Amino acid sequence: MTEGVGHPAGVLALAAVARARRPAGRPTPVTRADHGAVTVELAVSLPAVLLVIAVVLVTVAAAGLQLRAAEAARTGARLAALALDDASVTRGVRRVLPGADVDVERDPPWVTVRVAATAPGGPLTAGPLTVRSSAVAWLERAPGRANGQERSG
Repeated sequence: MTEGVGHPAGVLALAAVARARRPAGRPTPVTRADHGAVTVELAVSLPAVLLVIAVVLVTVAAAGLQLRAAEAARTGARLAALALDDASVTRGVRRVLPGADVDVERDPPWVTVRVAATAPGGPLTAGPLTVRSSAVAWLERAPGRANGQERSG
């Protein structure tokens, strides 16, 4: 008995030949049963992709604000180390980071500047995000002063 195209073994043989002739890397043809599968996969995965993008954006914004807060604290510590008054230190810090909360603590011969700022958190967080940074500096000697203290004399 010879195997013809109508015979199941003949159909399998023709399918194997067709697969062998198809170049590697070329996708298999889409059958009628596959229509809409990509749409469903996109519909299922799109919310997850959007959530990941939102989390990345909030994280990048908070990290950028943290870097600016650290730079503002360093600037404030440098200004305070030069024996400037607290109002001048606060103005200098707010020039680097507008709207920041500034705390200057003087404990000769050291000065500590703490900076805090808030960023909107969006719907992913429980509220606004607060970043904090601090910097410490040694008080510089100024004319007529010793380590930030008035000379008695």
